[in-house]
Order: sequence, then structure tokens, then C-alpha cells
Amino acid sequence: MTDPSNTSQSAASAARRATGDPGVFLIPEEHLPAGFADKVAEGGFVPAPPRPASTIVLVRDGDDGPEVLLLRRHGRSGFAAGAWVFPGGTVDKEDREPLIADRLDGPSPEEWAARMELDDPAEALGFVVAAIREAFEETGILLSSDAGVAADAESLDVARRALLSEVVGMRQVAVTRNVRLAADRMVYLAHWVTPEPEPRRYDTRFFLAPVGADALCVPHEAEMTESIWLTPAVAVEHFRSESLKMLPPTVHTLRRLARYGSVDEMLSALGSAPVPMILPVMRRQGDGVAIVLPPEDEA
Repeated sequence: MTDPSNTSQSAASAARRATGDPGVFLIPEEHLPAGFADKVAEGGFVPAPPRPASTIVLVRDGDDGPEVLLLRRHGRSGFAAGAWVFPGGTVDKEDREPLIADRLDGPSPEEWAARMELDDPAEALGFVVAAIREAFEETGILLSSDAGVAADAESLDVARRALLSEVVGMRQVAVTRNVRLAADRMVYLAHWVTPEPEPRRYDTRFFLAPVGADALCVPHEAEMTESIWLTPAVAVEHFRSESLKMLPPTVHTLRRLARYGSVDEMLSALGSAPVPMILPVMRRQGDGVAIVLPPEDEA
């Protein structure tokens, strides 16, 4: 049996390629760690427990339609190295702190739990707060309902650095700057779980949140090297042409969002849409490993 802690056997940073089927992605064998394709074929592994994580899709209206923010991960990253991703990361213990609910606009933890089909409101709260925190840490964009907060750039930068250094948590940032966190703008978008053969696995909740046209992204240089705003359709085309490296959840999300002509249209259509769990399957294919998504009516 394979040791799930051995991340050197991970395929998470291997390049995915589009196929003729939008529900199937291919990792060529030459991009895989030694023995990974055989491991998938044999099924000789113990699935690692997935870690809770959040991802947030920041979207704004542009001249050619809605645009999403993508960040490029460092080539040295242990997960998705060099890939273009949405802001996100694992849920921290502090994200579940019940007191932070008094700084959140929008649904209560109980309402978020019902939306995510979770029994524990604190667990749901953790996903929501982690999404807001990761957006702030990785982009410098704070989802706040307070007008003018983005103009206080110096104060926000101090808060961001303290948060990244784990000196403070997200609630302390909100309290000391007397801001409210705009969870009321967030839409629960998707639920992805990493395929079982991967040694590093995540149980990730995706959220969608609109930002203003003047929102300034300053990537966290320790994790990201670049940022770009693109319409979803253009981003997907860059993936198909292999000019932008992406993971299947990113591509699938972009394809969904490409259906809409404005941010308001996205929010209206997706605000109460069903959110099934998506657990892709890996299977051995002649020239590599295929990542297969469930049928569209299940995803």
C-alpha cells in the first residue's frame, strides 16, 4: 500500500491537457511521478483523508463581459506548481471561531451550514471565513461592506502582513479596523474533493464574490508570481491551447461562468443552484492518466 503522506508521488503539479471530452482531462505519462500511473492502474493505495479548504472566485464586470481573477502559483509550490488558480487554501482553526460571526454580514452560520449540507455551523463558518481570509492574504483584496476601506491601503497592508505572519486572525483584523466582512456578497458555488490516488487531498468549497472594477490585486509573492483578469471563455481557451496551466476544478468553474453575460446574471443564476460534491476519478490510460469528472447532471 502507498503511504499517503509521501507527497513526492503526487501528480498535483503535473500538466493537465484538454481532450475532446470536456469531462476528461489527460496527464501525459512523462509529466507524472515515477510509478504513479501504475499505482492508479493497480489501485494499491490508501486514500488520504481530505483536508477542509476554501476557494473564492473574485469576479468583476469588464468591457468584454465578466472577468475572473487568476493567480499563478510559484513553480516551487508543493501543490499545483506553476498553475493558474483562484485564491484559496486550507481552513485554519481560527476561521471557525464562533465570535467572528458578529463581524459577518449575510447568512448566519446555521444558514450557511444548511446551504452546504453540513451538520456543524462552525464547520460551515470556517469555510466562509477561510475564503475571505485567503482572498485578503493572497490578493490584498478585503471583502468588506464598509465603503472606503480599500482606500486605506497602508492600514490594510499592515493588517495583511500580520495575518500572513499569523500574529492575528481574521476577526481581529475586522475588529481593529472596525469593518464588517461582506459574506452577504458570497455565493456558494461548488464542492470538490481531490481524487483518491493523490497523497495530498482537499475537501474544497468554492465561493463566488463580486468586486469593484477598481479592485487592486497585489499577489502574495511567497506563493504567487502573477495575477491576471480574464473573461472565463478566454481563460478556458488559454487552457486548451496550453498557454495557461490549470487544474480541472478551475477549468470546470470557468466553463460554468462563461455562460453568463454579467456579474449580476451569475449571482442570480447561481445563488440557489444545486451544489453536488464532485469527486473526479483517475484511471490509467495508454499515454498517461485520465482525470474523469462525473456526468454533467451530477456535477
